[in-house]
Amino acid sequence: MRRILTIMLNGEPLSQLLMHIIRFVMPSKYKPLKKLLYFYYEICPKLDVNGKLKQEFILVCNGIRNDLQHPNEYIRGNTLRFLCKLKEPELLEPLLSSLRGCLEHRHAYVRKNAVLAVQSVYHTAEHLIPDAPELIHTFLSAENDTTCKRNGFAALSGVSHEKALEYLNSVFDEVVSADELTQLVLLEFIRKDAIQNSANKARYLRLIFDLLEVSSNTVVYEAATSLTALTSNPVAVKAAAAKFIELCIKVSDNNVKLIVLERVDQLRKKNAGVLDDLTMEILRVLSSPDLDVRKKALEIAMEMVSSKNVEEVVLLLKKELTKTVDQEYEKNNEYRQMLIHSIHSCAIKFSEVAANVVGLLMDFIGDFNNTSAVDVIAFVKEVVEKFSNLRGDILQRLMSTLGNVRSGKVLRGVLWIVGEYCLEQSDIREAWKRIRASLGEIPILATEQRLLDEVPDETTEQQAATKAPQSTSRKVLADGTYATESALTSESANAAKLEAVKAASKPPLRQLILDGDFYLASVLAATLTKLVMRHSEISTDKSRTNALKAEAMLIMISIIRVGQSQFVKAPIDEDSVDRIMSCVRSLAEFEQRKEIETVFLEDTRKAFRAMVVAEEKKRKEKVDLERVKNAVQVDDVVPIRQLAKKNATDSLDVAGLDLEKATGGDVNEGDLSSKLSRVVQLTGFSDPVYAEAYVKVHQFDIILDVLLVNQTTETLQNLSVEFATLGDLKVVERPTTQNIPPHGFQSVQSTIKVSSTDTGVIFGNVVYDGASSTETNVVILNDVHVDIMDYIQPAYCSETQFRTMWTEFEWENKVNISAKAKTLREFLDNLMKCTNMACLTPEASLKGDCQFLSANLYARSVFGEDALANLSIEKEGDNGPVTGFVRIRSRSQGLALSLGSLKGLSKAGES
Repeated sequence: MRRILTIMLNGEPLSQLLMHIIRFVMPSKYKPLKKLLYFYYEICPKLDVNGKLKQEFILVCNGIRNDLQHPNEYIRGNTLRFLCKLKEPELLEPLLSSLRGCLEHRHAYVRKNAVLAVQSVYHTAEHLIPDAPELIHTFLSAENDTTCKRNGFAALSGVSHEKALEYLNSVFDEVVSADELTQLVLLEFIRKDAIQNSANKARYLRLIFDLLEVSSNTVVYEAATSLTALTSNPVAVKAAAAKFIELCIKVSDNNVKLIVLERVDQLRKKNAGVLDDLTMEILRVLSSPDLDVRKKALEIAMEMVSSKNVEEVVLLLKKELTKTVDQEYEKNNEYRQMLIHSIHSCAIKFSEVAANVVGLLMDFIGDFNNTSAVDVIAFVKEVVEKFSNLRGDILQRLMSTLGNVRSGKVLRGVLWIVGEYCLEQSDIREAWKRIRASLGEIPILATEQRLLDEVPDETTEQQAATKAPQSTSRKVLADGTYATESALTSESANAAKLEAVKAASKPPLRQLILDGDFYLASVLAATLTKLVMRHSEISTDKSRTNALKAEAMLIMISIIRVGQSQFVKAPIDEDSVDRIMSCVRSLAEFEQRKEIETVFLEDTRKAFRAMVVAEEKKRKEKVDLERVKNAVQVDDVVPIRQLAKKNATDSLDVAGLDLEKATGGDVNEGDLSSKLSRVVQLTGFSDPVYAEAYVKVHQFDIILDVLLVNQTTETLQNLSVEFATLGDLKVVERPTTQNIPPHGFQSVQSTIKVSSTDTGVIFGNVVYDGASSTETNVVILNDVHVDIMDYIQPAYCSETQFRTMWTEFEWENKVNISAKAKTLREFLDNLMKCTNMACLTPEASLKGDCQFLSANLYARSVFGEDALANLSIEKEGDNGPVTGFVRIRSRSQGLALSLGSLKGLSKAGES
């Protein structure tokens, strides 16, 4: 029987076995075999070629009736469950008397299945059991078992809304003390009835408020959802949101936490400003160890921060930030970055907390890892530009941390701020003093050479003896005897001395330059140039300015000379030499050429100010977009509930909409042309069977709605559609077997699960019986290719996050580009369109017309997979081709290959 069921589920009807199974399997009393028998009855073809019930099913009907009267309650219950799936009135009619008797059986297992069977029969053939509503109502009134009551009310609400409402009114006062299952089914009915009978809404709201206080988490969740579906009153919305947050803190399952937080976010969007008082409650969710839950909670809280609660929020975030330094969490660095970004957004929105926040973050610069410290410096740069009243304190703090910072990226940011915003003589003197202390003795090369000369020979001999191989030779002494002489080579001794000098402790700025960070050295040169020029502007002490100028030149030349010596780990690059030398020339000439001073002291600040303004504009546009989404137009119709029609259907049931989405329906269906574009032809017009499929792509699965047309003059018997897949696709629901009359048509569905963003192919064939029982006909179907674009969505991340992921991801796909396009920017736009990726490179960086273009792109799949891309292209002349390459990186190989193999990727400009 197991083998037969497997073969039938794979599309082979095996109709000739029906009589054998009736003869040999149906009389068996072995319970597992009887269970398999009912599975067989469920899937076997019950109608003959003419569409009438097969004669053999008279015997089946007799066997079912016997099982409905069986003394064993589990056989009765299993048979009743089968009746729920039986849709043939001719089979159901003889079983009704036995079915009615089961409603009064002593065992609850039989009764709970019997009441659902009554509902199923009523829906299938109402004329067979017209008194079903009264029958179920009577059953409910006499029932004591909780599961039977739950099933009974679900069945009653399905067959008669009026009778269900009558029963609800009779037990209304007992709902709060009822069991969990009953409360859930009553809540579902209340949601539906409140739409049809709005007069009952006030009673229902009082009941739902009471249900919010019960102990069951499931009931509380459903009650809170029902409350927000029935009313948008601020008190109710706030009560529901508070319960959602309480559930999120109480429940241990991370998936449940994310679902509940998503509900809170939806309430926040629909009811702007109502939930602001719950911001601190949401931040209690940060106690969860899961990073995704924390991220979601922070996102919601940041949208709800206002001037009333910003100080409390920042205080809590500061405590969490301190914990990331003192304690070790899983994914500690990522959590710290999230907290820094959250504090950043609070400080930019509300200037009153900026001073407090900046001070806190700068205290941690020495403790943070490289990535977090870089984020802090980027934040400090923005605050210094926006809030001029905080500049003095920030500069003092930054200069005091110069000696503690060991990261080159952080030091670059600190030096840039110092060079741009030291506007007083005292600040310039303090900055100069701190930079000199961090650099150590000047000139660097002469100092290092002196240290090399001062290294004692004993030390170098010991080090060389352990590292270098000894060279030995034999020597004749004065008395004519031989002796062995051992000598250290001079090269080994010198190398050991050099290693000793390099290993010596040095100030941080000097150490980084000697380690080969010459980009930092060029930033230092620009900073010193700015400080000298500004001192020249604001001070009348010419001798002091000349002294600073001479010292700055000495430092710069010293850096170049040491960069070309043996004391650095890597020699200085030509770009850094050019940059430093241009600073030296600028210092020598700026008094005669004022435009040089303008470039250093004004243009860089202007460029940064433009970036800050652009970011501010982007943030404002995002807020305005959210506001527009939730805005109500002045000429919108005002709905007045008391004046609405009784059968008004404009109030939509939230649960119904969710169910429609889950089952594949789209609330906002596109126009007919967009649907037609998803129809795929599977067979040719001249084939015996014409087939086409409408492809519905959901979040995690694909539904193929296949139309089958019999183009012959004969009935096609036992016709089945068989699908198979390549890639991360799996067929989870196969189409049932059909008999199609001449020139008739039939629609069948197949569900295919998608488990990752990978290139997938669905292929298959149509199989049906020929003229003789041994003959089988097969029609091969065209392949259906899964479109990766249905699972890729544009997304945004910070530059730091992009660089971190780019370093971590191991799969890379490099695609060469050769295409025709009018401009490089046009090619970029077309590439974004055909890959569904967002451009992370700022708009200001892409402005202007140049022969070269480089941009970073980012997208996320619905499965949470990240896709990164770096585009590097060039154009030769006005009419030349666009050439270059795009590098795609992802955590999984499938996504990188799938994106790289997209049709038209390498020729996006021609699309």
